[in-house]
Amino acid sequence: MKFSKFIVTLVVLLNIIFTLAFLYAFMKVGAEPTALIAAWFAFTTGELWFLAGIKKKEVESDNSNYERGGI
Repeated sequence: MKFSKFIVTLVVLLNIIFTLAFLYAFMKVGAEPTALIAAWFAFTTGELWFLAGIKKKEVESDNSNYERGGI
């Protein structure tokens, strides 16, 4: 549980840093690397979806064990 919270917090912070860096670069250069921006946010969104899927399976497994009297 703590590891997943760390990963989510890290992804949010990295997205904020990435956004601020590219806003600054856009202000200086005047060009926007749309493919890189799309790839970055697709990657971080995918990571969060995979983490959510893992967490969902853990919760379902815990519920299944509870229903069978395992816990």
